[in-house]
Amino acid sequence: MRDLLVVDSGDMVAVATALRAALTADGPAVFPYDGTPANVPETVEQRVAVVVETSGSTSHPKRVALGADALLASAAASESALGGPGDWALALPLHYIAGINVVVRAMASDSDFVGTERGFDALEFVEAVRRHPVRYTSLVPAQLARLVELEDIEPLTRLDRILIGGQAMPLSLAARALELGLNITRTYGSSETSGGCVWDGVPIGNTEARIVDGRVELSGSVLAHGYLDDPERTAAAFVEHDGKRWYRTDDTGHLVDGVLSVTGRVDDVIVSGGVKVSIAEVESAVRGMPGLSGAVVVAAPHPEWGETPVVVTEVPVSLDDVRQAVGAALGRAAAPSRVVVVAGIPLLSSGKPDRLSIAEIVRQ
Repeated sequence: MRDLLVVDSGDMVAVATALRAALTADGPAVFPYDGTPANVPETVEQRVAVVVETSGSTSHPKRVALGADALLASAAASESALGGPGDWALALPLHYIAGINVVVRAMASDSDFVGTERGFDALEFVEAVRRHPVRYTSLVPAQLARLVELEDIEPLTRLDRILIGGQAMPLSLAARALELGLNITRTYGSSETSGGCVWDGVPIGNTEARIVDGRVELSGSVLAHGYLDDPERTAAAFVEHDGKRWYRTDDTGHLVDGVLSVTGRVDDVIVSGGVKVSIAEVESAVRGMPGLSGAVVVAAPHPEWGETPVVVTEVPVSLDDVRQAVGAALGRAAAPSRVVVVAGIPLLSSGKPDRLSIAEIVRQ
């Protein structure tokens, strides 16, 4: 067993120092956290180097136990896919795997990283990239959306690669970024896979992807050991087939010629009027409409149809227009029943939509 150290995720120096010691086994395992976590064990298994709590955007948070080998395998695969080492610009919180990955990648290649202590400010981020000769950064789509709205993002065009992950990216946002000269790569992964392990649909390193009963499963050196003090969840999510260990994601998808496409979540399919409707597909259709790239779609009870999609947006839009666009793309059953206009979409500190809070707004 080894000690488990909780570190304030807003203190970059403290987190980086603790991570280095944890990865080399010279210090305790580290649990970067924003605030004070409850019910934290004093010790963990010796093989655990880092504990990451999932965002809880759609379900109860889980504490993922990662080994040093998995994190370093992820860093090595990333460096190979990027074409070489380089300094990083940190834009994501260090209590999320994407933020931790930036630090681990920099450490593994003896490179550096720069960033702000807390929060993300688009102007400050561009200025940080302007001042420092970084090659790479990692963002979520919400951050990219803020950046492309700025008047001057020239420093970002000099980056060799901008990794975009954490949630689906609207096609209109990707097109705008490419139009502005940004070298973006879509990444897919989770805390359970040491972060992004599939880039633009193609697994990196020794990661493998497959589809079982419509669900995406991933295998490789990047897999976590499981969930901290939760053997039941671990056994359900991490399975073995033919001597190989796989992580069963909550995502649906398909593989064509080795390229993975994620189509939604296992739990985002509702039955509306007797017809199955994917909330992810509805959201994608809505985000394709002008001005709605930041809209979020959630399910809500309906007295007649059981459940229906509801659009939550900061931009006022006609319900008839939304119903027409979604109905044409996905069928009448998928057409949203309401549009809820809010002053601001609730976000997690990672930049992802806080879907639990959004669903509560819709219920109220």
